[in-house]
Amino acid sequence: MLMASQVWRDLKTSVKPLKGAAINENERRIDLPRGGMIAVRSTHQPDHLRGEGLNLAVLDEAAFIEPRVWPEIIRPMLVTTRGRAFFLSTPFGRNWFYDLFRIGMDPEEPEWASFRFKTGDNRLIDPAELESIRRQTSQQVWETEYLAHFSDDRGAVFRGISAAVRPQSYEARHPEHRYVIGVDWGRNLDYTAIAVIDASDRRMVALDRFNQVGWSLQRGRLANIADYWRPQVIWAEANSVGEPNIEALLAEGLPVRSFHTTARSKSPLIESLALAIERSALGLLDDPILLGELASFAQERLPGGGYRYGAPAGYHDDTVIATALAWHGVAHSGPYIDFV
Repeated sequence: MLMASQVWRDLKTSVKPLKGAAINENERRIDLPRGGMIAVRSTHQPDHLRGEGLNLAVLDEAAFIEPRVWPEIIRPMLVTTRGRAFFLSTPFGRNWFYDLFRIGMDPEEPEWASFRFKTGDNRLIDPAELESIRRQTSQQVWETEYLAHFSDDRGAVFRGISAAVRPQSYEARHPEHRYVIGVDWGRNLDYTAIAVIDASDRRMVALDRFNQVGWSLQRGRLANIADYWRPQVIWAEANSVGEPNIEALLAEGLPVRSFHTTARSKSPLIESLALAIERSALGLLDDPILLGELASFAQERLPGGGYRYGAPAGYHDDTVIATALAWHGVAHSGPYIDFV
């Protein structure tokens, strides 16, 4: 819906100089002076697209459209007119859009043609800006969004997980090191996860995960962990039940800071952790729950741009979020302040 709205706004701007064009806002349709018509439609409800023949169809962000839209709905509308179709999209794994791309590369399919353009091919984009983005972006996002590469691991977020696992050479707190804790709250169905990162050594040193425990006991468990590791800061998710727990912990003197998880704040949180793991900037514990949650953690590309991150249905991501919050604390920690 968001993508269709943006295309509609751009289209109206483009036809303004055209005299006699009638704009119908309700139907997102522009009637042209000589009888033609241009319309913008969303594929949110595919069957609403059905109708009379088309001369030209442009499917924007085609890789994220339901696969049946093209063969069952759009293509039949082009048959009687011998109309054409353009498929524009960022790659999203090797799905039906990738299959069409391969057809266009086949010299035995003369009615099809495929083209791939990198972001850097646009001469209006500053190469220095692209280089800055490359340094701050995970390899997966960089290759997909900026190099237009089709990837086999569609939806996977974390790469290099096994290589990031580091054997623990010590278990005790180092008196001269800084520590940061991340907390993701849960109670019954979800788990509470507490991740501890040695910010000086850039490695995880502890991970606790539990559920079916009351809030008072959970806070006490966190307080015991904090008392041992003496963290510089504790970043805790503040959504829903998080805020009252954070207020209680602050009253006890713990150095807790709130993280409000939204669609906008979650993406950079997860992408920062993914980049750290991919580039071996963070050592992971050899914990089967953590490594499993990292491996199954997925992303969904939204029609309006950006990503939605989370565990697949029926799975958990508590240790992932706790680790991401702890890494966020490492990246945003100021000068060392001892825990008292």
